[in-house]
Amino acid sequence: MNSGQATLYRNPDGIWRAPLLDAQPWLDHGFGTALARPTGEWRELTQIHSAKVVGCDDWREGQEADALVSAQPGIRIAVKSADCLPVLLADPEKKAVAAVHAGWRGCVAGVVVRAVEQMQLLFGSRPEALLAAFGPSIRLCCFEVGLDVAQQFSPWFPEWESGTAPTHVNLPEASRRQLVSAGLLAEHISSNAPCTMCGGAIAEPQEFHSWRRNHTKSARMHSVIWVK
Repeated sequence: MNSGQATLYRNPDGIWRAPLLDAQPWLDHGFGTALARPTGEWRELTQIHSAKVVGCDDWREGQEADALVSAQPGIRIAVKSADCLPVLLADPEKKAVAAVHAGWRGCVAGVVVRAVEQMQLLFGSRPEALLAAFGPSIRLCCFEVGLDVAQQFSPWFPEWESGTAPTHVNLPEASRRQLVSAGLLAEHISSNAPCTMCGGAIAEPQEFHSWRRNHTKSARMHSVIWVK
């Protein structure tokens, strides 16, 4: 499986799933607006566009952070997004998972790398064994930014001409490159997902919440993962 080639698919319930994670019988996951909050243990964060990561054992209601890591069976961990990039991580060796909210500020701060580091610290995860699936987010086609924002992404795009930056930034690609730099194998990263603003080639845009398109602060999608 090549990097970026594992396109998400929508199941009959309207939930978007990643084949890379479907192949792991010990976990379950999903992305999108069709996810209903299930009964049982469900943990979310008060997201603040940071690189802060919380272990499930240390979680408390209302906690401010942008990534959760867990090895506890049956506890669903989730992040919310409406253009920001949701990333789900899984460790098939240690049976541990993470849910990451990577907006542009969190991406610049390295939130996906911090999540990998926390999985190493808490569970002994080996980065080269980890799997990563990206959910729907705003993509290069629609993520128009000012020069001040674009310049903050330059460390992950050395191909940009020195002293310049484009008007559009590829948020998923920046996070993908960060994960590779943290030790993940490129073939273990499923980064091809629909654009939340325009839908891209595989979805209708109205299916997703997009702050840039609709400017609705309360509308968010869930991305959830858990150990069965």
